[in-house]
Amino acid sequence: MPRVNALPDVPRWARNAALGAALTNVPSALWRLAIAVGIPVGLAPSEYDAMGAPGWGSLVLFALSLFSELLAFLTLGLVRSWGETWPRCIPYLRGRRVPVLLATVTAGLGALATTVYGVLFVYSAFNAEMEASAWGMWLIDIVYAPLLLWGPLLAAVTVHYYRRRTRTAAPAEALSAAPS
Repeated sequence: MPRVNALPDVPRWARNAALGAALTNVPSALWRLAIAVGIPVGLAPSEYDAMGAPGWGSLVLFALSLFSELLAFLTLGLVRSWGETWPRCIPYLRGRRVPVLLATVTAGLGALATTVYGVLFVYSAFNAEMEASAWGMWLIDIVYAPLLLWGPLLAAVTVHYYRRRTRTAAPAEALSAAPS
């Protein structure tokens, strides 16, 4: 698994969970992009026509893929420095601390939404009545199944982020100040 340049106090499991959450969208995004450019993925021509792909419907498929990847990428902010301090590229906020509650509430709502979305979408994909070949339906199931992991991985990283950002230094100070 590629290494995520996380903060030093972020454990390996949290780095891996954040990276996993960020990558859960890649298979479905690639599948949508293949449809957008007209690559056969086992769907009937009527399915391509219904999506308007290739054609104007391709813009929707590209936008959906880009948007979902952007949202998934934000999970890395929970283990990287730009999740604690606003990056320089953001005017008016650059260099300021990211409010813990803003990040955790947003990520928590995202975890809830992606869990519900993943379950509902995968359920509907498994029970879809699309015009597709057997391998096309199998491919849909394979590329959308990772979405089931997005919400739980994001939730785990969000809880870790909150705990890491809100823990106090009091226990460490008390131990160092204790008489020998």
